[in-house]
Amino acid sequence: MFAVARLARPVALVTAVAALSSASIAQAPTAAAPGSPNTWTIDPNHTASQFSVKHLMVSTVRGQFNKTTGTIEWDGKDPTAMAVSVTIDPATVDTRVEMRDNDLRSANFFDVAKYPTISFVSKKVEPAGAGKLKMTGDLTMHGVTKEIVLDVEGPAAPVRQGQTLRVGASASVKINRHDWGLTYSRLVEAVPSVGDEITITIDIEATKRGA
Repeated sequence: MFAVARLARPVALVTAVAALSSASIAQAPTAAAPGSPNTWTIDPNHTASQFSVKHLMVSTVRGQFNKTTGTIEWDGKDPTAMAVSVTIDPATVDTRVEMRDNDLRSANFFDVAKYPTISFVSKKVEPAGAGKLKMTGDLTMHGVTKEIVLDVEGPAAPVRQGQTLRVGASASVKINRHDWGLTYSRLVEAVPSVGDEITITIDIEATKRGA
C-alpha cells in the first residue's frame, strides 16, 4: 500500500502539470494577423513622383522618380485621420537626359550611394476646403529632415475593382533645394543654371483588399 501511495504522488503531480499547461495554452493570446484592415499600399505602377525646376531662369526642366512605394493608414472615411509614409528611390531619377541623370545621382547632387532614399512621413492632416487638405510631415532628403506642408487634392471615395479597393490623391509642394543641402560647387552656383525653387508633385494610387 505504501508503494501504491508513492506511485500515486508522481501521477498526481504529472496530472496537475498537464492541467496547468493546458490552461496556459488556452489562455495564451492569439498572435495578431499581419497588416491592418485600414492599411493601403501605394501602387508603384499607378503612382508618379515628379519635379520641376528652372534652367538658366529661362525654361523649366521636368523630371520624375520611377520608383515610389509606401503605405497609407486610413479608414476610408475621415481624410484628416490619414497617416502617410512614402519612400522614393532617387537612383531612379529620370529627366530624359542620361548625362544629366548621372550627374543628379552623383555626389554633385542627390549622392544616391550615400543617401539611397527620399522619404515623407505625415504628422498632421487638416481640411483646406472642398476636396482639399493640408498635410504636414517630415521630408528627409540628402540626409536632412525638414517639415513641409503638402497641398493635397483628394482623396475621392474609394473605387472597387473586383476584390481590390483603389483610392487616389495628388499632392504638391515647393521647396528650396539649398535647405536640404542640394548645392553644386561654388563655380556652378555662381551662375543661375539651376533654380533654387523646386516644385514637387506626387500623384498616388493606393490599394487594399476589399471586404
